[in-house]
Amino acid sequence: MLQSLSPSSAHSTRASIDPDAQGRFRERAPVAVVDIGSNSVRLVIYEGNSRALTQLFNEKVLSGLGKGLTQTNRLDDDAVASALTALRRFRKLADQAGVVDLYPLATAATREAANGPDFVAAAEAAIGRPIIILSGADEARYAAEGVVAGFHLADGIAGDLGGGSLELVDIDRTTIGEGLTLPLGGLRLQDLSGNDIARARDIADSHVAACALAGRGKGRPFFAVGGTWRNLAKLHIEQTKYPLHVMHGYEMTLDVLGPFLERVAKNDPDKMPGIASISKARRALLAFGAVTMQAVVKHVKPSSVFISALGVREGYLHSLLGEEDKAKDPLIEAAREFAILRARSPRHAEEMIAWSDHTFKTLGIAESEDHVRLRHAASLLADIGWRAHPDYRGQQSLSIVAHAAFSGISHPGRAYLGLANYYRHEGDFEQSAVPDIERLADKDLLRRAQVLAALFRVGYLLTASMPGVLDRLRWKKAGRGGFALTVPRDLAALTEGRPESRLQAFAKVVGLKLKVEVV
Repeated sequence: MLQSLSPSSAHSTRASIDPDAQGRFRERAPVAVVDIGSNSVRLVIYEGNSRALTQLFNEKVLSGLGKGLTQTNRLDDDAVASALTALRRFRKLADQAGVVDLYPLATAATREAANGPDFVAAAEAAIGRPIIILSGADEARYAAEGVVAGFHLADGIAGDLGGGSLELVDIDRTTIGEGLTLPLGGLRLQDLSGNDIARARDIADSHVAACALAGRGKGRPFFAVGGTWRNLAKLHIEQTKYPLHVMHGYEMTLDVLGPFLERVAKNDPDKMPGIASISKARRALLAFGAVTMQAVVKHVKPSSVFISALGVREGYLHSLLGEEDKAKDPLIEAAREFAILRARSPRHAEEMIAWSDHTFKTLGIAESEDHVRLRHAASLLADIGWRAHPDYRGQQSLSIVAHAAFSGISHPGRAYLGLANYYRHEGDFEQSAVPDIERLADKDLLRRAQVLAALFRVGYLLTASMPGVLDRLRWKKAGRGGFALTVPRDLAALTEGRPESRLQAFAKVVGLKLKVEVV
């Protein structure tokens, strides 16, 4: 493992962190990864290395180190100058942010170029750290670690498309198979094909068809990592008017993916609908990313394609965690952090988990394991919008939750979390104008969001969002098909007035007879 920055450097930069900042976990030491790729050089600074990573800063420079490498076997002089300029800036930014551990990673172009060693020496001087040169197998492993970190119990094939290479690796939950590297990165494929899309398709087909993972994706998803594939997904989102502009976890089924990839491969990217959402510097490689994905779909045969926003950088940091931290649920960890930073009472949020557990079990509301973890996350997030104007708490909470940098959750799951929070504030489950995101949740998930929101509306009215009450409220059977919420006598006044109507609204949603009983 690389050593930390020098104590003097760490001391001087830590002093620059605003002591009044309440939106930070101050016990965490910032860490950073510099990713020196074949197309881009990127710095990402994280609040700390944890199971639920939070970015403090993110910047990339499209230096294009791998451009022309196939013909010259050398890194282009202008690209090297651009990369070194970026690295010098990145080191100063890391110092400014108080970064304690800085990990510079270099990939295909650097390790393969004849002048790679000279570039590494200059890059190390610029960034002030030893460069970690990843092999193809390393890239595959860390990309897979990123997918494991970003998806709940991932089971499928991961593919990381960079500028110089494509890494493929089999993932079975937390078990990562042996990775393989193919020379199909966007810049390299552009060079190998002479910028001819038909030729590029033949090259991609030949390599993917012959690889050891051909056919291994049957009935399993493909997890797509890398900027080019993320931009393809962004374009697809724009063209389909998809209601959630979040890359991570975005699923493309094969029936819609096939025609879309064909259009991208055949048409002038600057003339495609929705292209304004893609930076001009990224557009030239979209077609090459499309034909590579076509080859993956054709020969690996996945059931669908999921976009992963977590890749080599996050995977490298994930690999440094202890087994106890790796075993944590990233969704629950992130939701708990939101509660600590935004809720009126994080302890009340934890009590809501326990009370909803008791409620659902006693009332016989059946749940899968995934339903339970979603309910727990929603309970932690239920009060994060309290600072908004009361008329807009529902909309603001929905937007914050749905667009948060969560991992370990599907897009329907995001819709559930956002809607549970939205309905908790709005209280109206039969609105004529509903949020567009509702269409991402099926009827069962939508109903579950409404049930939980109705329970929130009871609980928050009884507690004023403060701890110490929910764990004293219990349910018990009361007559045929009915249940009573038992309330200690010293809390009886809390149940008078409005709580009765809230309780009956909850009763209507769950289809049960409910009453309050003071004991």
